[in-house]
Amino acid sequence: MGKPTSIKTSEDVRDRLRVLAEERGTTITELLAELASRELTEAEREQRAVEAARELGVEYTEQVRRAGQDAWAKVRAHQGGAAA
Repeated sequence: MGKPTSIKTSEDVRDRLRVLAEERGTTITELLAELASRELTEAEREQRAVEAARELGVEYTEQVRRAGQDAWAKVRAHQGGAAA
């Protein structure tokens, strides 16, 4: 693991992280590392979309990219998340 550092957050967030870590039998540091590794960057999401289109035999055009974004926005809206 890299050099330790500090992250400023509210007490509420810190307390929630502590509960989540305890429930998983881990530390806040390890929980944050796990959460951060699960979240893809925009570049990683785009690369995965290109690879998925290739596997499906679909040319990854701007129109396909927009259609995919619209589809995921609808999925998130139905899951209670923020729509794009």
